[in-house]
Amino acid sequence: MNIVLLGLSHKTAPVEVRERLAFNESRLPGALANLVDQVCVDEGVIVSTCNRVELIASAPAGIEKGIDRLQNFLCDFHELPLHSIHSHLYLHADSEAIKHLFRVASALDSMVVGESQILGQVKEAYRTAIEAGTVGRVLSQLMHRALSVAKRVRTETGVALHPVSISSVAVELANKIFGDLTEKTVMLVGAGDMAELAAQSLMQAGAHKLLIANRTAEKAANLAQQYNGGAISFAAFYETLPAVDIVICSTGAADYVIRPEETRRALKSRRKGPLLFIDISVPRNIDPGIANLDSTFLFDIDDLQGAVQSNLKEREREAQSAEVIIESETQSFMKHLRSLDIGPQVVEVKAILAQLALNELKRHRKRLGALNAEQESAITEILIPALVNKLSHPLIAHMRATARHEEPTDTLEELRKLIRID
Repeated sequence: MNIVLLGLSHKTAPVEVRERLAFNESRLPGALANLVDQVCVDEGVIVSTCNRVELIASAPAGIEKGIDRLQNFLCDFHELPLHSIHSHLYLHADSEAIKHLFRVASALDSMVVGESQILGQVKEAYRTAIEAGTVGRVLSQLMHRALSVAKRVRTETGVALHPVSISSVAVELANKIFGDLTEKTVMLVGAGDMAELAAQSLMQAGAHKLLIANRTAEKAANLAQQYNGGAISFAAFYETLPAVDIVICSTGAADYVIRPEETRRALKSRRKGPLLFIDISVPRNIDPGIANLDSTFLFDIDDLQGAVQSNLKEREREAQSAEVIIESETQSFMKHLRSLDIGPQVVEVKAILAQLALNELKRHRKRLGALNAEQESAITEILIPALVNKLSHPLIAHMRATARHEEPTDTLEELRKLIRID
């Protein structure tokens, strides 16, 4: 058996091409059913995300026919000629296909190395293929191993430890400055995607006192409810500021929404420690003059970007360790795959031994004397199968061992000769 993979990603194709070749979730079960023709492809999985489209298949007719099937299917399904997309595609087979899938599931091939979303997407692709009935013995084991390898990479390396989103780096910075966020009051100014990511990171960092200020009260209330925080009107920002320790600002405003003079007046009544402002807006929403006020610290997106780049380099270093794991797991699965591939030979070995036993039974049947139907049945249905299993076990173990090490074996050929012995 062979494993083949065809795909394109953010590394090989622009977004307009990826969009054109993406598989809509509602059409995915039908696409999987069409992909598996039971001739060139007998098992299939489709991974389709905003950054990649990949077809993984078991190809019983061989690599060339399997890849041709994947290419023709992709073009036919999306009604595109092959020449229009060929330059964007990559093709892998057997060990390279397995290694690529392991790297994808482990987020080593992602736009952001170590991101966590891809593992869930691979799991979902596998679940969909199971429901569509397009995975069998080979791909079920491959997908299980891919998920296991991804978990091992995340456990044994630091590839996912260092924050690389602006929102998570902002929270990491706050955590470094204050040491413990448990008793700190954090105010998010804005209720968009960046603010939500910051809220998620804050909860993970142990912050429990969360306030949301936004010009649209309903959005502030919804986000606050989701993270067990409180919502305030934007007009009440300066009134609430003295009770706050950290302000993370992310709005869509075109100008400054937090200014030095109003902040200075608001902080006159403040009796707490330093106040940290983090501006992750573009354009900036916090006036840089805030940094000149007593007991205030201000960091903007450029300050955070440096930390992001540093953390990305750390992830890249950790990825080198992950690649060692991937290589080892690929070789291990290839050995396992080769041992699975001797299934037809195992059947033939048992059939040959059974035939030998039956031939001997016929030659010596008269010497056994009269037997009733139950005794005859016991010989052919119990004794001979038991002998076949006993005799075939060391032969099959030897064949599996040699298959795992890619060593040639003439065990089956010798047995074929034996069956012809008179």
